[in-house]
Order: sequence, then structure tokens, then C-alpha cells
Amino acid sequence: MDMGSTVLSLRIDGELLDRLRGHAAKRGMSVQDYVVRTLVRDDFDERFKSAVDETEKFYGAKPTSAT
Repeated sequence: MDMGSTVLSLRIDGELLDRLRGHAAKRGMSVQDYVVRTLVRDDFDERFKSAVDETEKFYGAKPTSAT
């Protein structure tokens, strides 16, 4: 698997860019770093949930209810 970097160009409206700038600034990050970090986090969350689901299928675990 190639782990090099590639350029991704996005067209977004000014309001969204302003919101992204604000979120990034609060964290002392550039907009680019903030967006990449968010995408990586979301990708990890999705893969983690998938792994948990597969493990539960394998072991036949039943979801627990909070009562």
C-alpha cells in the first residue's frame, strides 16, 4: 500500500470555509490539517465500529441494554 501524499482539491462555499477556519484556529491548526485530521478520525471510527461488529458476529455477542 502506497502511503505517499496526493493533492485533493475541494470547492466549498465561503460560510463553510469560515467555520472551518474558526474550528482550526481554536486548535492552532491550519484548515488543511484540521480537515485531514477530521477525515482520519472519521475513517478510524468507521473501521473500529466495523471491527467491533465483526467480532460480535464471530462470538455471537448480543448487544447489552442500559436499563
